[in-house]
Amino acid sequence: MELTTIWLILFYVLLIDSIGANIVSWFGFRKWYRANFRLVSRYFPATKGWTGFYLAFVLFVGYLLHSFVVPLF
Repeated sequence: MELTTIWLILFYVLLIDSIGANIVSWFGFRKWYRANFRLVSRYFPATKGWTGFYLAFVLFVGYLLHSFVVPLF
């Protein structure tokens, strides 16, 4: 496996995770998240600001990968 393939796999895993985090925070699944992930929700709260920043950061990293390393598609 090439290093660029590992970077792409890591990017897509983080993209799916950030989209899932935004769905949890923006569409009212925060109570479910707190009830099922008590320990995690103390340290990683599902707030709109942090998950929006997380998505923006992952998209920025994807832009950098696309521009400088390898096309994403």
